[in-house]
Amino acid sequence: MPEGHTLHRLANRQRTLLGGQVVAVTSPQGRFAQGAALVDGTIFHTAEAWGKHLVQRYRPLAGARRAGERLVHIHLGLYGSFTEQSAPMAPPVGQVRMRIEAADIGVDLRGPTACEIYTPADLDALVARLGPDPLRRDAEPERAFSAISRSTRPIGALLMDQKVLAGVGNVYRAEVLFRAGIDPYRQGTRINRDEFDAVWADLVSLMRVGVRKGRIHVVRSADDHGAPSYAADRPRTYVYRRAGEDCRICGTRIAHSVLDGRNLFWCPICQR
Repeated sequence: MPEGHTLHRLANRQRTLLGGQVVAVTSPQGRFAQGAALVDGTIFHTAEAWGKHLVQRYRPLAGARRAGERLVHIHLGLYGSFTEQSAPMAPPVGQVRMRIEAADIGVDLRGPTACEIYTPADLDALVARLGPDPLRRDAEPERAFSAISRSTRPIGALLMDQKVLAGVGNVYRAEVLFRAGIDPYRQGTRINRDEFDAVWADLVSLMRVGVRKGRIHVVRSADDHGAPSYAADRPRTYVYRRAGEDCRICGTRIAHSVLDGRNLFWCPICQR
């Protein structure tokens, strides 16, 4: 599932490509036909992300007899993706849930978990149940520390809980805990404020790099050597998907277990 930096990068991209343009919106697949009709022929105003959720805002043309701003909420889930092509767009291929076409560019959405019309109240409810997003300027990290410091759950589970922190996925979870030297099984109540502040600041920094580069980079330049990355098209990691391999820092074998149904990786020596 895409981590939060991917959704923020998509929001930035769509603001650049479509912002301020009148768009034709359809649902070739048919599953979003009613929603598409509500925003078809309106102005693509902006897009923004909260964690792993993308919200597009559409506004009526001046003088149009339509309701006010419309919101489209998208959650890509495991299989959702956006593709782009120049306009006029070719006939859709595959199960296109939503097609957005402007004068010179078009965007297709395939396979999302959610693609739906939202009301302002729906958006308020979504934001209320999400933890702070390290990539948003209005984030309130105090909320996340409050939730963590009162919980006996492992910090490795808490960082993946979207009600605690929005946008953090398995890679960032594994890597920031390694970089902070924190055992993923340590209880939230045993994370002090300085440790939390360091993890939060690291997430902000690393996820901004992810937005800028379009991929996750977590290994410090001094450590960016030795064993290759876990996949040919991925940067190196310290622990993620390196079970049984030598730690880049101390040489100990990287450990692996499953926590709350997700693979967990850590160094038993560097993360005491």
